[in-house]
Amino acid sequence: MKAVGYYKNQPITAADALVDLTLPDPQPGEHDLLVEVKAVSVNPVDVKIRAGVSPAEGAPKVIGWDAAGVVRAVGSKVSLFKPGDRVWYAGSLTRPGTNSELHLVDERIVGPMPATLDFAEAAALPLTAITAWELLFDRLQVLDNAAPSGQTLLVIGSAGGVGSILVQLARQLTGLTIIGTASRPETQKWVLGLGAHAVIDHSKPLSEELKRIGVGQVDYVAGLNQTDVHFKEIVESLVPQGKLALIDDPDALDVRALKRKSISLHWEFMFTRSMFGTDDMIKQHALLAQVARLIDAGTLRTTVAEHFGTINAANLKKAHALLESNTSRGKIVLAGF
Repeated sequence: MKAVGYYKNQPITAADALVDLTLPDPQPGEHDLLVEVKAVSVNPVDVKIRAGVSPAEGAPKVIGWDAAGVVRAVGSKVSLFKPGDRVWYAGSLTRPGTNSELHLVDERIVGPMPATLDFAEAAALPLTAITAWELLFDRLQVLDNAAPSGQTLLVIGSAGGVGSILVQLARQLTGLTIIGTASRPETQKWVLGLGAHAVIDHSKPLSEELKRIGVGQVDYVAGLNQTDVHFKEIVESLVPQGKLALIDDPDALDVRALKRKSISLHWEFMFTRSMFGTDDMIKQHALLAQVARLIDAGTLRTTVAEHFGTINAANLKKAHALLESNTSRGKIVLAGF
């Protein structure tokens, strides 16, 4: 099968930072689906792993954690899917990635693909939808109730992949007032189009920007990037007993700053369930099935912003470079080999 991977950690500008590969076809284990990958998207985790996780000596490392495709074979204990089913999922950090023609994935973290999306549109969503859903409902424990709650959610970095679906979920499924952050006119317009009630500029002090739009403090903050840069302003902007959830990797946070206001800190990492084989791992199957229903009902929409062509090393390098520039909005997808 065709695949894309790397043999050593290098800057994306290096000629062989990512290379085209030919690898043996994998064989499914008991709970596995063998999926023919039709489309993938690129996430910050791809960039982090490529830059910082070394392959086994002499072997390439295949990355990628988003896919939409067709089930070609199933393991002996599979009960949720059959060959021919169209599926979408975000895979596991502990297994080879989705940048390959054929891919193995545990059925418990796979959902039925939305019927109204094509493969590229679908591939944009699994990782970010799982992250956003778990952050909002499992970590912050916001009620899935669209009745106005009088509470406010600040989404820092709302124009990116996770932010683009988090804003939609919060607007459609909760009673929160949603304030996004974006620094450029085109990304501010994008976030408002996704359903945010207001957008502020995260290149300026957050507390001052909130006051500019008539908001004193917020009940919840979703820190999607540069949490360490914004941390002091986040603490200033949260109400006493507010909640902060983050997904990025700050070098250091002085959590003592949270004590005075009894602010709770929550980390969201969507790979936790698959990495540890948790008893509730199948919740990601149910979650993706619910998101598919919401998309097919017109409640949510895909977050594709860029289509970079076929799945090969050259196009994936361009996608990684754009993500590293921190200027992307929505999701970057690639389709077909």
